[in-house]
Amino acid sequence: MRARYGIPLGITAVGAAGVAYAACFEVRSFRLRRVEVPVLPPGMRPLRVLQVSDIHMVRGQNKKRRWLQSLAALRPDFVINTGDNLSDPEGVPECLDSLGPLMEFPGAYVFGSNDYYGPKRRNPARYLVERTRGAHGLNGNPPAAKAIHNPWTELRDAFDSAGWVGLNNARGRLKLPDGVEVALTGLDDPHIKRDRYTQVAGGPSDDADLALAVVHAPYLRVLDAFTADRYPLILAGHTHGGQLCVPFYGALVTNCDLDTDRVKGLSTHRAAGRQSYLHVSAGCGTNRYTPVRFACPPEATLLTLTPRH
Repeated sequence: MRARYGIPLGITAVGAAGVAYAACFEVRSFRLRRVEVPVLPPGMRPLRVLQVSDIHMVRGQNKKRRWLQSLAALRPDFVINTGDNLSDPEGVPECLDSLGPLMEFPGAYVFGSNDYYGPKRRNPARYLVERTRGAHGLNGNPPAAKAIHNPWTELRDAFDSAGWVGLNNARGRLKLPDGVEVALTGLDDPHIKRDRYTQVAGGPSDDADLALAVVHAPYLRVLDAFTADRYPLILAGHTHGGQLCVPFYGALVTNCDLDTDRVKGLSTHRAAGRQSYLHVSAGCGTNRYTPVRFACPPEATLLTLTPRH
């Protein structure tokens, strides 16, 4: 009897321990990723860029709020927010409180689908099955009529009031205190087909010291367009780094058509005979209904941009 039930009970115990770890420890184990990217003109001073993404703020997430506030001590040259700030229609005040110290620095932002629409409950197993079969969430399907609308205009107005540049299907510029100018081109979220590349096509301006491309979800059609237009660096989020990963193997899904080898961190992308660097943030939050991470801790990234070799 002991042998008959021992193995199943052992597997159940290990599984329960894994869920507890993923839900109670790792999901709150915030990390800072540091990356160096050689994209600046020769002789230019390094630039430090803080990327925050996929905060998915829910009321009461005090540890996340304090951690985000603490990132201001890094003193970045500027901040890029790659979207999905919310996972709670009432989370705007705490999200803005979390980002308040960072909004003292120059910055820019794009939105993700969860800035516009609240999440829905769904079976996590279905999520994994759909993604491994090649389905990618909404991927252009309009949200259902009964979708919860988040108060994204409050976020937009607060970011704009702080001087952050909105890049949802738009171009913008940041002028740093020492006179360095950064030209930025961004898209609204491709995950729900709000991207309109024709509105920003044509490549970066030649009169800026640096040009960056910014988008929430790194769909291949967007990466191809930015790379073909000669942007040296593309910043994105959305993937959560796979969120539930297999140790020593990696991510199973990306929640878009990007391959799992590039689900997070720095990589390259090639299109039209050109190459861009791509940085995908694993983000620091989760959907409020799937508050777990495994082998993929929440993060922000400090990118140090250096002169090209």
